[in-house]
Amino acid sequence: MVASARASAALPVHKPAGGGTLAVAHGTYTHASNLAATTVIEYCRVPKDAVIVGGFWCGTDLDTGTEELDIDIGYAANGVDAADTDAFGNLGVITGDPSVHVASGFWIPFQGRLQTEGAVTVNAETVITAYVNVDAAATGTGTSTMVVYYYVP
Repeated sequence: MVASARASAALPVHKPAGGGTLAVAHGTYTHASNLAATTVIEYCRVPKDAVIVGGFWCGTDLDTGTEELDIDIGYAANGVDAADTDAFGNLGVITGDPSVHVASGFWIPFQGRLQTEGAVTVNAETVITAYVNVDAAATGTGTSTMVVYYYVP
């Protein structure tokens, strides 16, 4: 497991006062080398009862040449809810090649359960994660950022 500074349990987690006020959690991780398969990257935390309504994951090209990097985005177990490592995306192989969405690197909006079930509620403070299924073929260095939109009723 590796973590961004924003995932630290020592940091306070923002819990809006209710009434549907939208809040944002975020974290950036610097990749110094290729991530090995089964590595979990912890990005940030959302509070108990957070209703996650969207977000995105973005970063630099973490795999050059023939891409093999396969990462899922989701959340860790929190003592109440079981882990769901691909709740927000079972992404398959990620390419950092230029596209209509980004000049280089990647930008991936949350999908997964948000598309099939709607908003996702967590019942305890929860760490938002990325799970490495297959490590990068080459490079593996750069940065990635996770941004989560949520409210607390």
